[in-house]
Amino acid sequence: MNFPTPVLATGLLMANAASARTSPAPNQWNGKQCAVVLTYDDAIDVDLDNVVPALDSAKFRGTFYLIGSSPVVMKRLPEWRRAAQRGHELGNHALFHPCDGSLPGRSFVKPDHDLHTYTVGRAVDEIRANNTLLTAIDGKTARTFAYPCGDLQIGGVKFYDQLKNDFVAARGVSPGLQTAAQVDLSNVDAYSINGQNGQYMIDLVKQAQASHTLLVFLFHGVGGGHSLNVALPAHRQLLRYLKAHEKEIWVAPMVEVAEKIRTEQR
Repeated sequence: MNFPTPVLATGLLMANAASARTSPAPNQWNGKQCAVVLTYDDAIDVDLDNVVPALDSAKFRGTFYLIGSSPVVMKRLPEWRRAAQRGHELGNHALFHPCDGSLPGRSFVKPDHDLHTYTVGRAVDEIRANNTLLTAIDGKTARTFAYPCGDLQIGGVKFYDQLKNDFVAARGVSPGLQTAAQVDLSNVDAYSINGQNGQYMIDLVKQAQASHTLLVFLFHGVGGGHSLNVALPAHRQLLRYLKAHEKEIWVAPMVEVAEKIRTEQR
C-alpha cells in the first residue's frame, strides 16, 4: 500500500511546529506538553505478538485499526478481546479495507474491493458492519475510524460525512502537528512510519512537546509482518523515550484523545 512519504527534513518539521500555537490552551492535553497516539493498522499477527506486549510492558495503550475480514481477527479473537480489556482501542479500518484502484501505484487493489467502483452506501454499510463486529469483540460503542490507504472520497463524495455520528474521529495519513483547536476530527493527521529509525520518531515527539501539539504515529509492521515496517529496536527506543517523559507527554488511544479534542473545540 502506498502512503504519503513522511516528512523527513528537519527544517520542514520545524516549520510545521512553528506554525502551531506555542502557548497551549489550558489543559488541552490533560495538563501535559503534548499528546502522542500510537496507532497500528491492518490487524496483523505482529500486533499481538510484538506490539501489545511492548505497550503493556510500558503501561501504554495503543489503537489497533482492525480489518474485520482479516484472518488474524478470526483466528485470534480472544487475544484482541483481552487487549481491549487492558485498555487498547480496537479501531475500525473497514470490513474489507477497500482502496481506490484507479490511483497510481495501486496494483495491489483487488477488483472486488476497489473503492473506485463502490457506492457511498456500500462503503458506509461495510464500515458500520465492521463496527458491529468490533462491538461484539470489545463491548464498546465509542471508537475511531482510519481511512484505508488514506482514501477520503468516492466519486468526489467524502463518504465519512455519513459516518460522523458513528465515530469520535477519523485518522488520515497526512503528516502534521496541530493544537487541539486546529485538529480536523474528520481527518486527523498522522506520520506514517516505514523504515525510519528511533531517533527520527523521538525528534518528532520533541517537536510536539515544543509546540504543544498532537502527534499521531501510523505503524504497520513492527519487527516484520508487513511491507511497511519499523524495526523492533526503533519502536522500543520510541517507547523508552515516551516512558522516560510520561510526566510531560500524554500517551493515550485515539478515541480518548479525540474525545478530549472534541471537548476543547466546543
